[in-house]
Amino acid sequence: MEPIRFPTQDGVSLEGEIRRPDRTALGSAVVCHAHPRHGGSKDHPILWALRNELASRRFAVLAFNFRGTMRSAGTYAGGHAEVKDVEAAIGRIREEAEGPTLVCGWSFGAAVALREAITDERVAGLALIGLPLEPGDIDIPPIPGPAELRMFRRPALLLAGEGDVYCPRPRLEALGTTLPEAELAIVPGTDHFFWRREKEVAEIVGAFAARLLG
Repeated sequence: MEPIRFPTQDGVSLEGEIRRPDRTALGSAVVCHAHPRHGGSKDHPILWALRNELASRRFAVLAFNFRGTMRSAGTYAGGHAEVKDVEAAIGRIREEAEGPTLVCGWSFGAAVALREAITDERVAGLALIGLPLEPGDIDIPPIPGPAELRMFRRPALLLAGEGDVYCPRPRLEALGTTLPEAELAIVPGTDHFFWRREKEVAEIVGAFAARLLG
C-alpha cells in the first residue's frame, strides 16, 4: 500500500492510498467513501475489502479521502465540489495502469461517483453500493434525473442490502430501468452497513469488475 497525495482541478490536495496487484495491473479502480459528516473515510472495513478484492482481480486501486476529511485539504462541499475529487482520483490512478477504469462508491460516495461518471468517458464501469435514494435528513445532493442517467451507457452495478432504509429495493429497481446497462444485486439479511458481510459485497463487485476486463 502506497500513501500518496494528489491535486484536484481547483487546487485541493487530497490524501489517498494505492493498492497495486501482485502482477501487472490490467485495469484501474477508484473507491469513494461514505458521508464525511457521519464518520465516512477511506479506512472503513467495507472499503478495505473492496480494494483487496479488486487488487486480486489485477486492478490498481486508489482509495482516497474527500476534501475536508482527515488529512485531505479543503472543506466539505455537500457532495458538489467532491465531484472534482473523484475526477482527480480517476486521473491519478490511470497513471498506474492501462485498461478499463472502474469507479466504486458506497453511500455518499456512490452518489458523488454517479454524478461524476455520467459525463466522464474514462469510466468504463460503475459500482454503486447503498446508493442513498432516500437519504432522509442526511445532506446528500439528489441523483441526476432520468435524461442524464440514460446518457450512462456503460455497465453499472446497483448493490444494496435487503434491509437498507436509505436504498430501498423498489427505488433501486426503478433506477435500474433508467440506467441502460444496469444490473441489480441484493444481499439478503443485511442493511446499509453490511456488518460482517464486507467480503461478500467485495466479491460481488469483484466479479462485476472481472467482466469489465473481459
